[in-house]
Amino acid sequence: MTDTALAEENARLRAKLAETEASLAEAQEAQRRLESIVAELRREKFGRASEKLDPEQFNLPLEDVEIAQGVLEAAQEKARRALKGATDDTDRTPKRNRGHLPKHLPRIERVIEPQSILCPCGCGEMAKIGEDVSERLDIVPAQLRVLVTRRPRYACRRCSGAVVQAHAPERVVPGGLPTEALIAQVIVSKFGDHLPFYRQAEIYKRQGIALDRATLGNWVGRACFHLKPVVEQMRSHLKAADRIFMDETRAPVLDPGRRTTKTGWFWAIVSDDRGRGGVHAVRLLEGYRGRFLQCDGYQAYDALAAQARPEGSWELVHCWTHVRRRFVKRMETDASPIAEEALRQIAQLYAIEATVRGRAPEARLAARAELAAPIVTAFRPWLEAQLSRIPRSSKLAEDIRYALGIWPGLTRFLEDGRFELDTNPVENQIRPIALTRKNALFAGHEVGAENWAMLASLIATCKMSDVNPIDYIAQTLRAILDGHPRSRIEALMPWCFDRPSSLAA
Repeated sequence: MTDTALAEENARLRAKLAETEASLAEAQEAQRRLESIVAELRREKFGRASEKLDPEQFNLPLEDVEIAQGVLEAAQEKARRALKGATDDTDRTPKRNRGHLPKHLPRIERVIEPQSILCPCGCGEMAKIGEDVSERLDIVPAQLRVLVTRRPRYACRRCSGAVVQAHAPERVVPGGLPTEALIAQVIVSKFGDHLPFYRQAEIYKRQGIALDRATLGNWVGRACFHLKPVVEQMRSHLKAADRIFMDETRAPVLDPGRRTTKTGWFWAIVSDDRGRGGVHAVRLLEGYRGRFLQCDGYQAYDALAAQARPEGSWELVHCWTHVRRRFVKRMETDASPIAEEALRQIAQLYAIEATVRGRAPEARLAARAELAAPIVTAFRPWLEAQLSRIPRSSKLAEDIRYALGIWPGLTRFLEDGRFELDTNPVENQIRPIALTRKNALFAGHEVGAENWAMLASLIATCKMSDVNPIDYIAQTLRAILDGHPRSRIEALMPWCFDRPSSLAA
């Protein structure tokens, strides 16, 4: 072997070793996360009575286990292929929902032929001697169907040495029933349309399909594993943004030891207009290179403004909608004329903004300087005067102090035409969490909440980009399974997706 060939072989082996080590690390991390959920459930089952959950509280913790199990199995399979060099034809047996798919479902057949059926010995064309047939459950809007894939095998009748057959395509669930489109439907139904797995299982049952909650959770967990690089790339885009919006909402998480829930938080971050503890805000924004954060007056964000950063301290751009809501409540509750006048002045700001919405930042800034700045300049002394006339302990005084306390952030929209009057772009994205929270009551586990946040982020980004999330997730999963290179992950971002929906898996 020449020196050049030896160097190339060494480079190939080093790349293979790096791939194997990365796959093993992913599998170990997935196993650790699964074990943390199982430990919580084990404590619930075998622990003291004071640690146990009510029977009705089991659905969500179990869904979290099944998603985590799917992530683990996908990671282990990737590691096993890296170690053994297993091919796509490795025997894979479905582990759940064994049995035949209903006969009444339409069958769409696809035949995958080998690249060549010529005998390598030169005997001519091979003859078909059999085929492998697999059936997977697929979905199109308002219609379930069975996608039948046939892979004929060919052998030469003149010699017995050669048999050819096309490789089976990689799947999210090896040997399992679902196509990528069906898995995408399950994901969007839960994390976009707020249908827990057990409700989806009931919907499929009405069509004669027996799919249990555990199976659906496992499918989604496997998809979650494959989609992780896409979400990480989305996070890197956010970190590079010069201006971001941020908001938070509660997400109760089961706490078996107390037989109740503990308060968790979902944090939403948006980088453009298309779409509670301070330590958490600081941790989440670590690595962001921007300087401007549009947010409400929650004191946790003050920690960001005080934080020393190489890029410069965060500059908070506060939200007029949060101020307005306080005065709306005072008017509705107390019929306060002061609150009514405050609302009138804030309404003038929004009326001015409506005339320049969608225009270039320079045009917006010019209009604000001419029309909005005089209103804001007069508004502050008016608020201070009203504050001196009302009881300091009143709710109205508290609302006025809130507005005055964040005044620099409220007036920052007069300094830069890129800023908005409010945080509505991020609130519009975090609002569906409240619907899911209402249907689900709480998250089953912190790891489950992380997977929830990841998939909800992907769906929300699709909606902001005017992309059908089902089509996007289905085709992105297919691209990843077909070996889409990590170096070109940007091409898989939702805002780059413009292909028509595919009816094939």
